[in-house]
This record gives sequence, structure tokens and C-alpha cells, in this order.
Amino acid sequence: MSQGELPNGQTVRVVVEKQGEAAVLAVSGEIDMVTAPEFEEHLLNALRGKPGTLIVDLCDVDFLGSAGLSALVSAYRQAGDETKFRVVAKSSTTVRPLQLTGLDQQIPVFASREEALAG
Repeated sequence: MSQGELPNGQTVRVVVEKQGEAAVLAVSGEIDMVTAPEFEEHLLNALRGKPGTLIVDLCDVDFLGSAGLSALVSAYRQAGDETKFRVVAKSSTTVRPLQLTGLDQQIPVFASREEALAG
């Protein structure tokens, strides 16, 4: 588990769980310009382990800004054909930015972790 307390009081928390061949990143807090670099580092570290599937669970994220979206795109590209990359998002806070940018058309988005694991 990792929690980054940044100078301005903003935090992003990432808990990494293994579920079979999948790595699940349970993310909470705000993902913005300040916290996105740490978020992206967690994503890339998880990919270095070469999981069959990487699930990014954004259900407890309070804000998803453009820097967070960029981090998701970077990790999605890094995953390539080796790792299935999936996002769990169910609130308008996280689903709406993915829809507005069209990323939900590129990156598979699921309403629950169970659905993402089932694929």
C-alpha cells in the first residue's frame, strides 16, 4: 500500500492486489496535475510485473483530471499486447472524463471489479 501526502495536502492512495493472473490497483483520492506522476508510477510499476491483466479500480477516486487521463493512456500504451488493461469506473466523477475524451472507446471500462476480472 502506498499513500503519498503531498505538500498541498492532496493525496492519492494506491493499493495493489493480486487476483489470479490479474493485478488490481485500487485507487482513491484525487488524480490531478500534482498527484498524477505518483499515480502513473504505480501504474508502470504494476506493468513491470507483467500481469496477464491490469485492472485500475477508480471507484474511490474523488477527482480525475486531464493529467490522470494522460497517465491512464500512457499505461494503456505501455501494456501493449502483453497485458490486458481495464478500468473500473462507476461514478460520474470518473466515467464522465473517460467518455468526454473518448478514452472509453479505446480503454475497456467496467462498472465493477468483478466485471473487469471476467472481461
